[in-house]
Amino acid sequence: MKKKQLLFVKDVFLFTLTAFGGAQAHIALLLKYFVKNNHYISEEDLLELNALAQVLPGPASTQTLVGIAYKVGGLKLALLTFLIWIIPSAAIMTFAAISFAMLDQKEQFVIILKYIQPIALGIVAFGAFNLSRKVLVSQIAVFLAVAAVIATLVLRNAYVFPLAILIGGMISSALETPKEESEIRVKLFSNVNRKKLIYYLGILFILALLGAIINRTSPFSLPIRLFENFYRNGILIFGGGQVLVPLMFTEFVQMKHYLSSQEFLSGFALQQAIPGPTFSFTSYLGTLSMKNFGYGLSGQIVGGIIGVLGINLPGLVLVLFIVPFWEDLKKITRIKHSLAGINAVSVGFIIAAFILLVKPVGLDVMSVSIIVITFLILNFTKVSPPIIVLGGILLGYFI
Repeated sequence: MKKKQLLFVKDVFLFTLTAFGGAQAHIALLLKYFVKNNHYISEEDLLELNALAQVLPGPASTQTLVGIAYKVGGLKLALLTFLIWIIPSAAIMTFAAISFAMLDQKEQFVIILKYIQPIALGIVAFGAFNLSRKVLVSQIAVFLAVAAVIATLVLRNAYVFPLAILIGGMISSALETPKEESEIRVKLFSNVNRKKLIYYLGILFILALLGAIINRTSPFSLPIRLFENFYRNGILIFGGGQVLVPLMFTEFVQMKHYLSSQEFLSGFALQQAIPGPTFSFTSYLGTLSMKNFGYGLSGQIVGGIIGVLGINLPGLVLVLFIVPFWEDLKKITRIKHSLAGINAVSVGFIIAAFILLVKPVGLDVMSVSIIVITFLILNFTKVSPPIIVLGGILLGYFI
């Protein structure tokens, strides 16, 4: 492995251990680690990958990070990055489900981490401010960003994300593409291996059918049924982790009674207190579902693996298929001009996320102070997020 790739893996570890605050805060951390600190990709590339991830179903943070890894080191580095990113939080959530009786101690854990959420908000604010300066450079961009903020706050629907991205790109393309400028003719699929195309689409097709087939022929095969549940939801979820919870609660608690509402909410509370992808919550659901149906330790571990792989696989396959020919796709003139609108809408999402996250944190003096201090440190110093997060944990432990 090349020196640059080893350095990238190190930064992926750091990002994984400090990625508190959900997908909205993750984009700011991605900017810090992979653009500002070591310049693995450009800021424009990061925004484009994030916009692409918002359009695709699945976990946006995971898809963006895997896309960055693919650009840096190809398929092997992308898969290694995916494993590094999901394993820590998935392992914690699997262990929590296996030892559910220990969750009565979660309140002490949350108290220790009580300053992490305002720190995450400070990181979101820094990301929104930094990206806004570079993206919102025209009236059209400002209009689209404001419209994205309003749509997100008013509609509160998962499909706002892909629709707003699509509309923003169409408006930008229509208004900014010169009429006299002819389309650049690109053989879009010239660099796409046809066997790889069949392989990727075949995985999506076969796995989508597998659960339904097993459900009809072997209704008591819980692991297969669980995989079908998670995989199907992985195809349907747009907009990241905030959409995951209501879908999972409806299916696993209210409809199929795999676990109780108390068990579900206790696990979700723990997930909010640890770094990493929100989608790792599915490891907890898979493990506890297996436990509640009488499976032993090995079966419960399998349930955790099924949960995190099932929910992530559709989005992972899609992003690994699209990223390799994304550069060719961008050469088409109208698509190229649509990226300004897509980026503006993405900035609007980050601003809206900050507004939405402020409400549960509250605006007391302590929280506001931590938000402002975090923003100032990131904006005016070279102090890295891990140090700030560690400081927040220590503050919660001693105060």
